[in-house]
Amino acid sequence: MATEDTAHLLAALAIDRNAGPRPRRWPYGLLGLALLAALGAWWWRSDQARPVQVVTLARSTLANNAPASVLEATGYVTARRQATVSSKITGRVAEVRIEEGQQVAAGEVLAQLDATDAQAALALASAEVAAARSQLNDLEVQRVQAGRDAQRQRTLVARRLASPQSVEDAETRVASLTARLASQRVQITVAERSLAVAQVGLDNTVIRAPFAGVVTVKAAQPGEIVSPISAGGGFTRTGIGTIVDMDSLEIEVEVNEAYISRVSPGQTVKATLNAYPDWALPASVITIIPTADRAKATVKVRIAIAVRDPRIVPEMGVRVGFMERATAAPASPPAAVLLAPADALVQRGDRNLLWLVEDGRLALREVTLGQQRANEREILTGASAGDTVVVKPAADLTEGLRVVPQPGAR
Repeated sequence: MATEDTAHLLAALAIDRNAGPRPRRWPYGLLGLALLAALGAWWWRSDQARPVQVVTLARSTLANNAPASVLEATGYVTARRQATVSSKITGRVAEVRIEEGQQVAAGEVLAQLDATDAQAALALASAEVAAARSQLNDLEVQRVQAGRDAQRQRTLVARRLASPQSVEDAETRVASLTARLASQRVQITVAERSLAVAQVGLDNTVIRAPFAGVVTVKAAQPGEIVSPISAGGGFTRTGIGTIVDMDSLEIEVEVNEAYISRVSPGQTVKATLNAYPDWALPASVITIIPTADRAKATVKVRIAIAVRDPRIVPEMGVRVGFMERATAAPASPPAAVLLAPADALVQRGDRNLLWLVEDGRLALREVTLGQQRANEREILTGASAGDTVVVKPAADLTEGLRVVPQPGAR
């Protein structure tokens, strides 16, 4: 009996090697817990309230004769007066005295070319002038002596001590020296002109500013060759630098020819630089350039900027609004219009949208726009007075996002 119990116990403890491994369930449990934790974190983050700047839409009473934008266009700040300064001669740059952003006065030295050859030519011309003047002095001395000799010969002929032939020879010598003196004076004039040319050649090695302005480009370095014409492939510079007269800055825009009738010389313009969207520049139309671009169907318009500021630089992008002319005072009370800040608007294709805050969450609303009023736009449909809208909305906003409204500047 004891033997059977022992055998039964040993059989129970024996390992069945034909049986497969028992399944492990704990890794799947850990993976499920990790997924649940990730979903919980995502839900917690997505449900966190995000601070946004908002304003409340309100209706405003505007006089009917207040100027409004009748046309908007984009363009660039351009300089009416700018120059790429080069040398009049080909030479090697010895010194450059400019840097980008430097203010220069009219006539200020910008660069110096190697003047060795020009100085040698000037010295030679100066020596030629000195030699010509010295020869003139010698001829004048000979002319005086020839005059004395001729006078003595006349005295001797009067006393019958010399032949008339000697008098003729003496007078001929006087006339010859007189002619040589006149010729020598002309030679001196020629030598002085050559000296002036050599001086101009030396002056041409000094490159000066043609007008006062600001250096925007430094194009050459000491040791390089500059030339007024393109030569030597890519190894010859054609300019020392570029100077812009900042007092000549203006705006140039292209207006669709279908709307050019809305623009007239002297018309008030409100300009906004892309770099400073909150800064409205007073401006006015200078002229409409009397030609159209056939390919783009546009007409160029030049606009004067009424202020001068170092923040305005050439080639800046600018948006302009051509303002309507003020009309007479209205007979009836002005109507109230709904206004929204221009920086609250979002454009997606042809749609104009506003982010509204409703019950602490974002909702995207399509609106219809009216006229431009300074930094605000009329809202014709899609929003109502009292709506809370987000100003300067971030690009990653989504509908339904929880937000914390913070009052923004209007």
